[in-house]
Amino acid sequence: MKVLFDTNVLLDAMLAREPFVADAAFLLNAVESGRVEGFMSATTVTDVHYLVGRQTKSSESAIAAVTRLLALMEICAVDREVLEQAIALELPDFEDAVQIACAIELELEAIVTRDVNGFAGSPIPVLSPQELRNRLL
Repeated sequence: MKVLFDTNVLLDAMLAREPFVADAAFLLNAVESGRVEGFMSATTVTDVHYLVGRQTKSSESAIAAVTRLLALMEICAVDREVLEQAIALELPDFEDAVQIACAIELELEAIVTRDVNGFAGSPIPVLSPQELRNRLL
């Protein structure tokens, strides 16, 4: 299954955010074991670096998080075509629209996010981390 990981799920794993870390860690392990093919947008990489660095007050932790994710995930480019597709989706949250446009561009099977409601109207199925975990069990 080819899945785009929203930033919040990756941050849950990288920052061990309770009560979400168990599902997020399970999903990253599923990527690592090859049960899921994981994708993240290029914008997610910079967001993870910034937010992990800010939370931990450590640039080393931020780089370690990005390095781990780069080893696990494929990257969805955010180029003009993706941005124009995001605009065309006419969703209230442009950041979420960019994530959806990335998933459309790569013909992914699902998006996993804790903000399922924010992705309303997505032509790509949107799953919570718990829903994806249950499908994999």
